Order: sequence, then structure tokens, then C-alpha cells
Amino acid sequence: MRAAIRPLLGFCLLVAAACAGVPPPSPVGAQAVSLEIRSHPLVLKLDEPAQRRVGQLIWRGGISMTANSPNFGGWSDIHVSPDGKALNSISDEGSWLTATVDYDADGNLAGLSNGRIGSLRGLDGTPLENKVTSAAEGMARLPDGSWLVAFERKHRFWRYPTLDATPTPIEGPADLGQQPNNGGVEAVTALADGRIIAISEEYVVNPGMLRGWIGQPTGGDRYSWQTFDYAKTPDFNPTALVQLPDGSLCLLERAFDMARGVRVRVMQFDAADVRPGGMVRARELAWLISPYAVDNLEGLAAAKGARGETVLWLISDDNFNPMQRNILLMFELEK
Repeated sequence: MRAAIRPLLGFCLLVAAACAGVPPPSPVGAQAVSLEIRSHPLVLKLDEPAQRRVGQLIWRGGISMTANSPNFGGWSDIHVSPDGKALNSISDEGSWLTATVDYDADGNLAGLSNGRIGSLRGLDGTPLENKVTSAAEGMARLPDGSWLVAFERKHRFWRYPTLDATPTPIEGPADLGQQPNNGGVEAVTALADGRIIAISEEYVVNPGMLRGWIGQPTGGDRYSWQTFDYAKTPDFNPTALVQLPDGSLCLLERAFDMARGVRVRVMQFDAADVRPGGMVRARELAWLISPYAVDNLEGLAAAKGARGETVLWLISDDNFNPMQRNILLMFELEK
């Protein structure tokens, strides 16, 4: 028994050391650079490689990714264009990524090509340079084509005309700054009518509930904000939010501890449930835990596939930790 425990203890200590000891990369700089993204195919379940389904999700392929840039990693949210061809992502170290999504003959995920990486900029137009200001955790495509980016640590919302442009600030909810330092908004999306829906990762006002906000556009970069509650699952916290083609909302919830590793729940709830003063209780679509393909999944995107099916993409934040991976997963939502 002692011999069995020793490797597990060593692994846990190695993970802890890696998490604490990996310095953040320097910013990409003022100019974006091209990327060679190398993809390694994944199976849905390591001990059953032929398995094609988990919960209500159908496997459409997955990849583990590396690239020829020290800034490639930390991917905290994702957006895929409605035609499924263009991928955009942001890193919590202040980078942005664009790439073309490649598919195999069956329309399943095969890799990424035509990659480019650059630095998110601050209000003065210069690249963000330190973790306090560069922790970009959530992104949403606004109806006019610009990007809403949610930052934590220094909690705020900024609007980027393009990801390589100079942003403008959006005045957020009055209590946005009351969130825990490393527990701010990661789950954020924009609805077709321009409303912003955001859920805090850790900010609790009412017991057992996470604080959510509804931002109603009032002109320009101004919004009026109202609150709702999201029923928290013990140990889990929301990391991404997106509206599905049918109008409902899909959310990732993540949990982690040394004994059980990373667990991720894919959740769904009706948009009508998001109302001022209301309470949202989501239903589970799927549960991902090893030996299923899983890592620190933080980003979520959705679109319609070529056959009219609803397709989900999930991306992970490797924390620039050699013990973790950058993975991209593609699923089809069961009808």
C-alpha cells in the first residue's frame, strides 16, 4: 500500500510545484505573429477508444495542441464563427488567438491551421503586460461584431472593435468589484438583442447561489444592470457561457481537487429563466472526468453544423503548466 501511495503523492507534489513555479510568458508584443499549431488526435475515453457518446453529447473529435510560441496557452474562452470555419480565443495571460478550424472527411474536428497570436491591448493602446491587468477570462461577440472581454483580478468589461484593437471600457454592475480576486466573471455571453448575461465564478450574495447579471444596452457602451441568482453545484464553478442556436443557454461548470482531478459538467438552461431577481437552476447534459478527454476546460462555443445539428467546442487552459494540456473538443448535441 505504501508503494502505491508514494507515486500518487509524488504526482500531487509535482502538480503543485508546477502550478506555483511556472513564470508567465512575456507579452507577444505590439505585432501579431503567425503560428504553426501542431495537433495530436484524442479519443473520447482512454479505456474505450470506440466510445462516441457521453451524456447527451456525441463525440465529433478532439485534439491536443502545441505551437511554436511560448504564449500559446492559457486559453480561457473561445468563439467559433457560425459557419464553423474561424476560431477566436483569448488567454488569461493577455493574448488572443485566431485560426482556421480543419475537419476530416466526416466533418469531425481534425486540427487548426492559419494560426495567429497577438497581445490584447489596454486603454492606452499598448499590450497588457502583467497578470493583474491581463487576466482575460470570458469573451462574447456583440451584435455589431465587436468583442466583449471580461477580466478578473481587476474586474472589468472592455469592448474591442477587433481583438487587436484598442478597447473602450464598459461600465459594469455596481458590485462587480466585490468579487473575489481570482473568482470573477468567466461565464459571459451576448444575446441577439444585445443583452449581456454574466455569471460570477465565486461571488455569492445569497447562500448556495452565485451572482449573475443582466446588462440591458442603453446606447453606445452603456448598459443598465440587474441581478439574478445561479444555483451553485457543490464544488463546481462556472467557467463559460454561450447561447445555443435554439435560444437556450449552455454553461460549463468545473471542479478540481488533488484526489479526483478535474471534473467538468456541461449544463443547459432556458433563456426565459434569466430574469431580474430570478433564480436559474441548470440541467446536466454531460459529465467529463478521466478517463474521458478532459483538462482544465474553460472555454465554450456553439454553432449549427453542416447538417443543421448543434455543435459545441470546448477549449482548455493549461496554465502554462507542463503537467496540463491545451485541448480542443468538438461535440454534437443530441436532439
